[in-house]
Amino acid sequence: MSVHAPAAAGPIGGSLLTRSVVGGAALSVAVLALALFLLGFGMVPLGLDDVLAALTGSADSMTTQIVREIRLPRVATAIIAGAALGIGGVLMQALFRNPMADAWSLGLTAGGQLGVALLVTATAFAGPAAVSFLTVFQGIGLTAGAALGVGIAAFAMVTLARRVSTVTLLVVGLMMWFTAQGLVSVVMHFANRVGGRVFSGWNDGTFSAVTMSDLPMLAVPVIAGMVLAAFSAKGLTTLLLGETYARSLGTDVAWLRRATLGAVVLLVAPVTAYCGPVIFVGLIVPHFARAIAGSARILPLLPLAALSGALLALAADAVVHAPWEQHFLHLNSVLAIVGAPVVIALLLFSPSMRGQR
Repeated sequence: MSVHAPAAAGPIGGSLLTRSVVGGAALSVAVLALALFLLGFGMVPLGLDDVLAALTGSADSMTTQIVREIRLPRVATAIIAGAALGIGGVLMQALFRNPMADAWSLGLTAGGQLGVALLVTATAFAGPAAVSFLTVFQGIGLTAGAALGVGIAAFAMVTLARRVSTVTLLVVGLMMWFTAQGLVSVVMHFANRVGGRVFSGWNDGTFSAVTMSDLPMLAVPVIAGMVLAAFSAKGLTTLLLGETYARSLGTDVAWLRRATLGAVVLLVAPVTAYCGPVIFVGLIVPHFARAIAGSARILPLLPLAALSGALLALAADAVVHAPWEQHFLHLNSVLAIVGAPVVIALLLFSPSMRGQR
């Protein structure tokens, strides 16, 4: 099954290029505006002049601390994570030729959850040194655990995708999620108190846990994944029309699968490690990007998906960190309210999904 395969054929026209450029420019302005708004939005409201003064180092110490140490890392994390998940969704939907594919629906996020749970639980049996390592090097350790889990789940789904239908693949992904949740519950029963706290805080999903010192470790693998995604884009576009067509154009399909899988792991694993199992962004953002571009060609979709993902992540974060008086919202709850109706609409009205029986 292809993702709008007919639109992937032929050279890109001037009107489609214009749509992509204009759409990208509009999204860039929206992301910048919302990011600046979020730097001043919260329990302590700040004006744009205060935000700019804090960013340039000319504000008072309290304002500078609020903007630079609390809000800026969260906003930057939302932008990086949203962009990474958006591009990851484009890659997965092209690789599986499945408009419902993303890290959550195909079980990759569940694999990351299980990997992190196994890592934090292992410290309970490795002594105080391991607990200290987990506490001090939490980002590196969680990234390794998430990467291993995501990579194993992604390899399994790529292998399975060649043998079963789209609907079966989605059901298997859902069952993988349920299985992982059960295994996580069992595994965490043996975790120590430190590991339990680490996993519980991580599993809620948040952009607030990343500090300025953590940002490079989040951003570097994501940037590497984006570069690898760009190199894979041309081959993925040909793959939309089938493996036979792709091979006839000289595409090394086996290498393409490995490269795309590597890019997905580089994009999804660090976000899952630092932000928890963030849902729906990678599933719905590629559809917005294709609607803006008017095409399924992968290369122009990548920046549009990155910007759309960043905008969605920032918008969800704005709702989460609104100055609620009595309670707070979880990030995934907000994303589910937006994402679930979009998925239902796609299942009911998408021509490619209607063709699946």
